[in-house]
Amino acid sequence: MNEKNTISSITYDVIKKDIIFGKLKPSIKLKLDNLKNSYNASLSTIRETLNRLASEGFVKAEEQRGFFVNSFSQDDLIEIANLRVLLECHALELSIENGDTDWEGNLVASHHKLHLLEKETQKDYKKNREEWKKYDWGFHLALVSNCRSQNLLNLHSILYDKYIRYQMAVTEYRGKEAEEEHKIIFEAALKRDTKLATETLEKHILKGLDHTLTIFK
Repeated sequence: MNEKNTISSITYDVIKKDIIFGKLKPSIKLKLDNLKNSYNASLSTIRETLNRLASEGFVKAEEQRGFFVNSFSQDDLIEIANLRVLLECHALELSIENGDTDWEGNLVASHHKLHLLEKETQKDYKKNREEWKKYDWGFHLALVSNCRSQNLLNLHSILYDKYIRYQMAVTEYRGKEAEEEHKIIFEAALKRDTKLATETLEKHILKGLDHTLTIFK
């Protein structure tokens, strides 16, 4: 990867992270000059990044008005959650079918890391939420990583981040209930119990949806 691609990739990652964690608020206008200075990147890199984020649904490009962080809406969140159920449950089913020792080892390691952090997150969600997001993503990725479809993995990654963006706006952590759901999914996947794993994953996502909808009340 050359220097230009490295800078573009870093800029994309940082701006996307700031959108997901709310540093760049929903609906705000993204002024190119301000972003250029804040992220120490060229205008062409900023434009390239915003166009990429617009194609993924994190940013909205309006003709003659510029770029805006996508707003929150209840309908959007519900649609994202339902799409995540469809894609992630399908990917998990395929991953279990293709399961091997490497997949099992990765799944065990990722669940162990998440389980340890969940204990800390219950004490202080605000302090640990970035680390929680990292390990929660690692676990969910490990579950579906053996589906053998890069297109499916790419779509799942975008949907996960869009879903998590809403969750990061909620100040309370679901805690023990979510932790127990992770454990059931993990153990069912290792036992190749596809039905229990996918049913619990669907419940896990939809309970997270119900919890997150509280931001609209």
